Amino acid sequence: MAYKFKDNTFITDISQFDAKGVGRAVIHRENKQGKGKKQHITIPYTLPGERVQATLVPPYRKRIVKLDDIIEAHPERIEPACPHFGRCGGCSWQHISYEAQLNEKTLQVKQLLEEQQFDSSVVQPIIVADDAWHYRNKMEFTFNKDGELGLHEKDNYRKIIPLETCMIASPEMVAATMEVANWTKEHQLSGYDKETKDGLLRHLMVRHSQATGEMMLALFATESADQYSALSDLIQRIKEKYPYVKSLLWLENRDIADKVQAQQGQILLGRDFIYDELAGYRYRLWYDTFFQTNPVQAEKLVELALEMAQPKGTEKMIDLFCGVGTFSLPFASRVSQLAGIEIVETSIESAKRNASDNGVHNTWFLARDARLGLMEVLELFENPDLLLLDPPRSGAGGKVMRRIARSKPKRIVYVSCNPKTFVSDIKELIPFDYHLETVQPVDLFPQTYHVECVSLLQRETI
Repeated sequence: MAYKFKDNTFITDISQFDAKGVGRAVIHRENKQGKGKKQHITIPYTLPGERVQATLVPPYRKRIVKLDDIIEAHPERIEPACPHFGRCGGCSWQHISYEAQLNEKTLQVKQLLEEQQFDSSVVQPIIVADDAWHYRNKMEFTFNKDGELGLHEKDNYRKIIPLETCMIASPEMVAATMEVANWTKEHQLSGYDKETKDGLLRHLMVRHSQATGEMMLALFATESADQYSALSDLIQRIKEKYPYVKSLLWLENRDIADKVQAQQGQILLGRDFIYDELAGYRYRLWYDTFFQTNPVQAEKLVELALEMAQPKGTEKMIDLFCGVGTFSLPFASRVSQLAGIEIVETSIESAKRNASDNGVHNTWFLARDARLGLMEVLELFENPDLLLLDPPRSGAGGKVMRRIARSKPKRIVYVSCNPKTFVSDIKELIPFDYHLETVQPVDLFPQTYHVECVSLLQRETI
């Protein structure tokens, strides 16, 4: 229920979370003719069951709402640990106790399954993160036009919050990042102005392997490194203070699009990649390599997938959306043959190299769109006994899922980073006699609404 307090300011009750973990409410406003109108709104940093005061912010058609006050707080509301919380666009659930976060994520998965007539009793208790903080192995920071390094403000990619700390990055990552930020200020280097398209520094990417200790620092700039003598100071600082930085890069991005990308680059220190390890396998990571950002929990994903799939030495397997081989290598060691399919060519090249580095020789990797790649692999490979897919947040899609079903694998392991598209995808398998056996939620991203799932579907044979 909502009560009008004064013009555009309301007291209302939060009914539930939306798909992005933001509190939802219903308010009633009068139009110019004095008629009442019901509106569904979302209010950031609220919890279901709370009563709050909030204000609609112009332009009203965008339904932007500012939280003014918590009138009746949820018992699981806590004080956020990070000084940037509420402004930074990263962590969105620091105001919720960790136990409540876990409960909400499990409930989210169950509700989505029930909406599509699946039995939610197959959902297992969520696997908790060993550390709800400092878990990320990759961060991307942005320079503002004055050269300050920080994080994007929530819902405003044109405004940068100067960095003080980051509670989900490792202390080593924060220390090295602050060193770069101080170096930029001392040498008065400009940042990229998104309005005028002028300025030098755009982004800083930091990668840190918890397994090997190696770190990469990659500066993205609009010009080449040759004309900036200040870089010799940065190189010296990194050498002296941060010996674990094995890759310091200067990457040129002259494109207008504000993406973390590069047309060419230069190695300032070390090599152009770092080593990381996952589930007993070693991987080379370049600046543009996709790799799980929470390695401790990612190892649990691999273990779960192996446990559910029960791969056999006589079986053929397809790893769809295989990336750099995160799942491919552990599975290939347990099956007779494995084919990996991934649309990103650089990832496929990395997968081949990673297989070779780890002495895995029964793999075949193909750089192709998922559906067309499946068709090509099936012509040469015949129907697989086992298929694993780990698609992006957008899911695999109906055409790919039906193609999978027609290839008749005995078991399908689906690793999902988006429960909504996961449920939509697996619904496509039901007409092909597949049964959902189990769903295991895993908390890869504490302090956010995101939840990962590993599930097993089996084909019923007559």
